[in-house]
Amino acid sequence: MYEKKKGVEGVRALLSPRNVVIVGASDRPGSWSKTVYASLMRTGFSGSVYPINPRSATVWGDKVCYPGFRALPEVPDHVVILVPGEAVAETIREAGRAGARSATVFSSGFGEGGDPAGQRLGADLRAAIKESGLAVSGPNCLGNLAAPSSFMTLTDRRITELRRGPIAIFGQSGGIVTAIYRSLTNRGMQPGYALTVGNEAGLNSADYINYFVEDDDTQVIACFIEAIREPDAFRSACIAARQAGKAIVAMKIGGSDASRRAALAHTGSLAGSLQCFDAVAEAVGVIRVETIDEMTEVIEVLTHGKRASGARIGAITFSGGLKGLLLEAAERNGVEFPVLQPETIMRLGEVLGIGTSLGNPLDAGFAALSSRDAYLKCVEILQEDPGIDQIVVQEELPIASGVNEKAGNLLLVDEMIANAKAKPVAVVSMASYMYSDYTREFRSGFMRLPVLHEVDKALRALKRVGLWNSLPCEAEWNPSPPQNLAPHIEQILGRANPTHESRFILNEADSKALLNAYGVRSLHEIFAATAGEAAEAADAIGYPVVLKVVSPDVVHKTEVGGVVLGLQDAQSVCAAFDSIRTSLRAHGSELRFEGVLVVGQVRQGVELVVGVQRDPEVGLTAMFGSGGIMLELHKDVSFGAIPLNAMRAQGMIDRTRVAQLLKGFRGSAPCDHEAIVEALLAVSRLATDLGDRLESIDINPLVARQGETGLLALDALIVLRKPV
Repeated sequence: MYEKKKGVEGVRALLSPRNVVIVGASDRPGSWSKTVYASLMRTGFSGSVYPINPRSATVWGDKVCYPGFRALPEVPDHVVILVPGEAVAETIREAGRAGARSATVFSSGFGEGGDPAGQRLGADLRAAIKESGLAVSGPNCLGNLAAPSSFMTLTDRRITELRRGPIAIFGQSGGIVTAIYRSLTNRGMQPGYALTVGNEAGLNSADYINYFVEDDDTQVIACFIEAIREPDAFRSACIAARQAGKAIVAMKIGGSDASRRAALAHTGSLAGSLQCFDAVAEAVGVIRVETIDEMTEVIEVLTHGKRASGARIGAITFSGGLKGLLLEAAERNGVEFPVLQPETIMRLGEVLGIGTSLGNPLDAGFAALSSRDAYLKCVEILQEDPGIDQIVVQEELPIASGVNEKAGNLLLVDEMIANAKAKPVAVVSMASYMYSDYTREFRSGFMRLPVLHEVDKALRALKRVGLWNSLPCEAEWNPSPPQNLAPHIEQILGRANPTHESRFILNEADSKALLNAYGVRSLHEIFAATAGEAAEAADAIGYPVVLKVVSPDVVHKTEVGGVVLGLQDAQSVCAAFDSIRTSLRAHGSELRFEGVLVVGQVRQGVELVVGVQRDPEVGLTAMFGSGGIMLELHKDVSFGAIPLNAMRAQGMIDRTRVAQLLKGFRGSAPCDHEAIVEALLAVSRLATDLGDRLESIDINPLVARQGETGLLALDALIVLRKPV
């Protein structure tokens, strides 16, 4: 069971050690051990550093080298491990016996590429960590940086001094973490922590997040995630950060087959679906970005000035070209430039002397905005427009003294928004540009204004932060399902058929019965074991009817010719029965045929898909979208974190193209919108109740008929699993 406090104390031991022991110390050229030692010395670590190598008496000049832990002059605290993979687990055990509290494992070869030998080493390492009680970072990492304790084992020679700051970085790729660090510091933002956490055989993402939640310096947590080790702990940690007012900005790979393969090769873990991660991120308050550049812009917004309570933007430019760029970027990125209030337009026109044909963005012209009074008055007027949440002003910071004197207006805007009631203001440039030392010094003079680079990145950053700050977050995450289900539910679950993949499939009738128990309705169906029984059932139901195969060995009925539609009489029903049985045998003699389900054919409606899937990283997520053949053709689907609430269920619907059909399209009557939301909430309740027992739910199609109330589940499949 995950223990939050233990994880926090482990990270604390890792980042504020009393001494450092480097196991595998070497004078070999290019040795990481020497680089780690140099990093500790260069950045002012106050504790002792002890090298260990039984084959050397001294290293790095005349530094005494010890043969083992027992020979050290004091109890070891933090251990840097730079030995071959085969020796790492025993080194961890020895360090634990010697009294060490934490370790960083630089060594690799623990199953990152999926090789069996490496996986065995990885299992032995995890066992050694558990036995020793050490808080372990890595393996397969590049060290860590913690400015508050002047501690740096990070092997980046470009970092010459440590300074405390409001940003903490951690990630499973050392190269990405150091690139994020450089990008932020180049823009004048100072990370106080930079942790390269590797494969996370010991401490994991949840531990690091929980530590930063308690750290007074940290306000923004930047992370690069290849795989999530403990989904429930990760959710809980993210919620704790959101409730503490601390933003998590995450880059996450796993959005393409190529990136999933890369994650497997690099960390030895299967990456989950990026859409599923986004669903959970929305619920627990994580801002996901695509690139390091986007992360830099978002962190700039989060660490400077106020956080907007919404994403409606007002803009002031002195370039008609930039106005056009802003409008096109807004359309690409779903950003709203609301129409200005009539009073706002009138007041702006009076200040600028250009009439009342003004729009948002406001292209006030270079000459008018060169007047400091006019410039500030425009900002003040937009501040008072009730339809705007945040304001953007155009500027580029100077690279040297005497260049771009009007940038000094930003100092006055900075003072203006110091007022508690003032709305956030951000600065945006037409393009990205490098900062000089002068630029960084100039920028430090106004810390309430984010300075953003390039229109697309700027608008995306402002939108993400505005939505993040305005959306409610989960109050808590409790993954434990009820201990006891109703007897009739347990009876249905007990009829599941095992598969060769250690999964258990409920047939269509039982799947629908379970869904019916949670309020998802389906048509009356009759099971028929013979052609004659099928004809009798069809006569009772009324034509036209549909026949569907019943077999414990078939998951997708259409793939084996197991569905026949539009049957109009008893003769065609008998022929369809024989056709289904023959087709099943043709697809494999081992496929068992039990009979068919006879059901009335539903007239045309909007076919939807509603379901639940277990993502390997973030757990159970709900799915909604276009169903039937449109599901595979267009993949018009969205995802939501379970448990769902009505707001997030509505958001899932709104994110799909089929939402337009449901509202009534080109004169058609709308569908029962409330019933669709309730269906999503119903499968969420079912998934929550089943918990670890559930693998997936698939209702496809779920038919919504225009102008009618309710929905009908025409097909359903529920797959169970053994709880882990």
